[in-house]
Amino acid sequence: MLQSAPRRLESYVSGAWRAGAGEGQELLDAATGAPVARIGADGLDRAAALAHAREVGGPALRRMTVHQRALMLKRIGLALMELKEEFYRENYRTGATRKDGWIDIEGGIGTMLTFASRARRELPNAHVIPEGPVEPLSADHTFSAQHVLTPRLGVAVHINAFNFPVWGMLEKIAPALIAGMPCLVKPASQTAYLTELVVRRMLEMEVLPEGALQLLCGSAGDLLDHVEEQDVVTFTGSAATGRKLRVHPAIVEHSVPFTMEADSLNCSILGADAGPDTPEFDLFVREAVREMTAKAGQKCTAIRRLLVPDAYADAASEAISARLAQVAVGLPDDDATRMGALVSRGERDAVRAKIAELAAEAEIVAGDPDDVRLASGDPEQGAFLNPVLLRCGNPATARAVHEVEAFGPVATLMSYADGGEAVKLARMGRGSLCSSLFTNDPNVAAEVVTGVAPFHGRVLIGSRTSAKSSTGHGSPLAPLVHGGPGRAGGGEEMGGMRGVRHFMMRTAVQGAPGLLAAVTGTWSDGAPADREIHPFRKSLAELELGDQILTEAREITEADTEHFADFTGDTFYAHMDEAAARANPFFEGRVAHGYLIVSIAAGLFVSPEPGPVLANYGIDNLRFLSPVYFGDSLRVRLTCKEINPREEAEHGEVRWDCQVTNQHDEIVAQYDVLTMVAKSWP
Repeated sequence: MLQSAPRRLESYVSGAWRAGAGEGQELLDAATGAPVARIGADGLDRAAALAHAREVGGPALRRMTVHQRALMLKRIGLALMELKEEFYRENYRTGATRKDGWIDIEGGIGTMLTFASRARRELPNAHVIPEGPVEPLSADHTFSAQHVLTPRLGVAVHINAFNFPVWGMLEKIAPALIAGMPCLVKPASQTAYLTELVVRRMLEMEVLPEGALQLLCGSAGDLLDHVEEQDVVTFTGSAATGRKLRVHPAIVEHSVPFTMEADSLNCSILGADAGPDTPEFDLFVREAVREMTAKAGQKCTAIRRLLVPDAYADAASEAISARLAQVAVGLPDDDATRMGALVSRGERDAVRAKIAELAAEAEIVAGDPDDVRLASGDPEQGAFLNPVLLRCGNPATARAVHEVEAFGPVATLMSYADGGEAVKLARMGRGSLCSSLFTNDPNVAAEVVTGVAPFHGRVLIGSRTSAKSSTGHGSPLAPLVHGGPGRAGGGEEMGGMRGVRHFMMRTAVQGAPGLLAAVTGTWSDGAPADREIHPFRKSLAELELGDQILTEAREITEADTEHFADFTGDTFYAHMDEAAARANPFFEGRVAHGYLIVSIAAGLFVSPEPGPVLANYGIDNLRFLSPVYFGDSLRVRLTCKEINPREEAEHGEVRWDCQVTNQHDEIVAQYDVLTMVAKSWP
């Protein structure tokens, strides 16, 4: 039977799927060596693709609010999850097992869904995102300022690595699209067939506006020659390549933000308290083996250096070696396989060369890079390599173990005398994406974590308490920053809504409060206010910033305080004991409960009849600024501060500025009241 020719990968640029000129480069199945696809981008107009993103995709995204963009990603993410089995089948060609593919495929889709959910929960449903409080710049409230975030008007160019063809794309485009920036993705060629498949399925949904997502399969060519000051470039890959791209003339000339996530010599540290008879020792060994073998060690977060106390070095070496010997290496779609192939035979050769460099300073204690033992598959056709553990006897003076990364199933064990030396060895990696410490001793945790933190983007503390719930050393999570200093690239990705802000411009806006509110969507003192109708009688469609009520005054009596104390059980001495209260340096005598003030304030401003205000769901930023004594008279000014409609509900969130003052016009309490308000009423 004639074998069909491998498919030709296409790029989606300037509104159409296009194949590059020429035959392109042949891509092989990592495990079998069979042809999978051909890739090439010769002849494609990269400048036109960038222009298409700026002129078509960007304006379309910016017409949408933050929540609309997030809901768009939610629809895509849920649909991708329904298609995951197709992606898993293609995943095997990369050499990855199904378990490895779960990290990439479902991990990537889950990351996108997390960003979509958190954006709707944490960011306003608006085009402009106010950041931080309004800063009053004049005593009479006629001049104020606030920082705002707006989408950059360029394109986010994402140059990705081969090891995570799905997650690597989705974790980058999710925050960029939520921010309102169109994306051009340039996947690494070796596994681009999986990225191309996912992008095809995304575009077939017709959910994204045209120009919001483009794909360049093949060489970047002159792509970076055409970046401009409103663009953003992110890069994941080798430190050497990243350094070259960072100083590209166009990036330097236009001050283009450049985020780099590079290879790093991540370490895992066994605490001084974690001897062979402790759960932490077992956790350390299991995590070391898992990180060496997951994705065949081709993870940017994989453990490369294992730091153990001198007294436990032999035991750790033996335990890790024994577990590695049980790892079945073979075809990724074989149920018996526990570790698949590296992504290509070329990468396997590169790892072997790096092992040789490491072996000049360390002894191989488990595995033989030149003797491949398989449970299934052909060692000549597939890019297989058994896990290799080395042991360095003089880590403090060695160089290669702290500088050379074998990007595969390889780690080096080294020992330390005390916590200070462990920290010193960890820092010799010159900056890493992550590290881990296995200990159950709070003192060890405090010493080591604070010592290594400046050199790492993330630190995991593993212990018996978190063993069942921990996500492990090598798992980047959407709410947490991913990146690291120094050798790791100095970049930062994800981190929840921090990741969205990377694709927006922060601007300080100054002016009269009323004009400022028109820009930011946040009312502040000095902006116009309207007291004609009680704002609780207005639906979301009718409510406007500055709608306000100024209540009648109410006197606070001793009887109020006595009743509140009896009803709630709060008999703190400052409210109940005159002599003790006078002895307190903050008070002149007994004072009313702070929460009594908040409760009475609600009684003053609430409109009790049924209406568009559906529920009170919280109070933010509550501060008690002046004590309230018996006989003081309080009134409340409640002002509509922010209006945040929800896209998928018949209500929205309203933030109210609540200010409680006494008879001397002194502010006694200040806080934000949060309510749910119907979009229409009745």
